[in-house]
Amino acid sequence: MKMALTAGFCLFSLPALAHHGVAGVGVAGLNGPGAPIELAASTVLPEDKGLAYFKVDDAQFKTYAPTAIESRYSRFTMLGLGYGVTPWFSAYAFVPYNEKVDEAGGLNSRGVADMSVMGQIGFKYDDGFKLSPRNESLDDLEDWHFSVFFGATLPTGNAKHRLSDGTIDPGKSPSFGKPSYSLGVTTSKMLTDKLTLSMEASALRFMEYTYNDGQRVRFGAENRFNTALSYRGWVLPEKKFRLDPVLEIQYLALGRDCENGVGALATGGEVAYAMPGVRAYWQNMSFALGLKKPVWTKLNESNQQQGAEGKEKYRLILSASLLF
Repeated sequence: MKMALTAGFCLFSLPALAHHGVAGVGVAGLNGPGAPIELAASTVLPEDKGLAYFKVDDAQFKTYAPTAIESRYSRFTMLGLGYGVTPWFSAYAFVPYNEKVDEAGGLNSRGVADMSVMGQIGFKYDDGFKLSPRNESLDDLEDWHFSVFFGATLPTGNAKHRLSDGTIDPGKSPSFGKPSYSLGVTTSKMLTDKLTLSMEASALRFMEYTYNDGQRVRFGAENRFNTALSYRGWVLPEKKFRLDPVLEIQYLALGRDCENGVGALATGGEVAYAMPGVRAYWQNMSFALGLKKPVWTKLNESNQQQGAEGKEKYRLILSASLLF
């Protein structure tokens, strides 16, 4: 018997400087595969269904110099809407709000950042590659599933933002000034009736922008390779509730920023993160919570990169979605 078992949600690279918060595609349902917390899975939205999405990425940074003012935390909040255009294509729009806060006496930045628009094409392998069908049985959900996602940020934020002392810090600006572009691929597979593997590879690229004070900046390219295992855990069918433990391993390669045509010091490098967490499903909603920590770093001029990726105490990831 064919039946619609899964509902998806998607959120891709919404840049938020120093550098950028990301979320992922997932599924919501008592049956079928589990979903990651942050990285992308391969499920598209059901046709003619809408999705409301909320995410918070709270990064708390290590501080090193007691006599210096350093970055204390960055918080990236995202609101989004999605729509299943066809059984195999979903479209999304997201608006982020960014906060970058220093220790006492520092220069803080808060504001609505650049809007993001995204698309995702889903397909599967079953005696050949096929676009995602309208409905799938439980057996169908055990096939290899894939997706391609792509998108861009639009320069809707305030690229002229000045800090309280009147200066412009591109790393704290709510806007890149010009579009940025992302492209990625995903694959996911139910390894058993309880264990699901998800993998994602993606790239994010930026354009050079000249700020009002004359600075020309192009932020470094970002490349990601992420993998996740989710375990179909505690299920209460009568309550329409399910709780899955999830483990994600994420790799991020950052290129150097380019300032006035020259590679900037204390930017770029490589980071690996581990993130244990849980995903809960209840009726037509899904909630995720993860604690993300760097477990390996190879940063350029590492001792000067306080407040950058790889220098976090931890990142707390919280998301919620509603299918309607």
